[in-house]
Amino acid sequence: MELGEIISDALVYPLHNIKALVIYIILGIILGIAIAGTVSGIMFGNMAKNVFAVIGSGTIGIIIALIIGFVITGYELDIIKYGIEKRNDAPGIDFMRQFINGVKYFVVNIVYMIIPIIIGAILAVIFQHWLSGLISIILSIIFSFALMMGQCRLAKTEDLGYALSIGEAVGDLSKVGILKVIVFVILVVVISFILLFVVGLIGQWNNIVGGILMGILGVYLVFFNGRATGLLYSDVN
Repeated sequence: MELGEIISDALVYPLHNIKALVIYIILGIILGIAIAGTVSGIMFGNMAKNVFAVIGSGTIGIIIALIIGFVITGYELDIIKYGIEKRNDAPGIDFMRQFINGVKYFVVNIVYMIIPIIIGAILAVIFQHWLSGLISIILSIIFSFALMMGQCRLAKTEDLGYALSIGEAVGDLSKVGILKVIVFVILVVVISFILLFVVGLIGQWNNIVGGILMGILGVYLVFFNGRATGLLYSDVN
């Protein structure tokens, strides 16, 4: 698909799936409550000088936040999968499967991003030169793009090993076209910035309305980005 088609489709996709959008917003609200409750519990425990309250609130809150966060990530992977398959409907909620896929994607992120960090550290020790920093930046960018392909590979198959085939992910990157991916990322970032800027201006007029709109926009952007990423990968055979 051409980039214009991808972006235009992704922009309207969330609006065609309001029910799924609302479900995602509810999950996001629950996640926000869990995080806020954790912070409040830790602060209260500190004020009361109760170490058990601090540990208990922190542990329970982190567990709840991770569970919901992984479910949301798994749902986003399903959005990408639907984009790859060019389906116009939205995924349903399947908590256990989406939680497991969310954990898998967490592992994929660690593997893809730790490699350029290790290489960069080795180069810094060996060369101790500004060139090692430049190479590290270039490697980080390349692996970030490869991670995008790895994310799509995981969304498509739910196979962790398939997603962690970094060489094949780089091959997928070449199939899509590095220039196309770069332009794609720039377009998504610019569009997201413009929407966030507009909502930010509204927030200055009314904080409550702005806060609500910012929460809704955050969910919209997840749908938009997931859909666009899936469509971008849809041409890879």
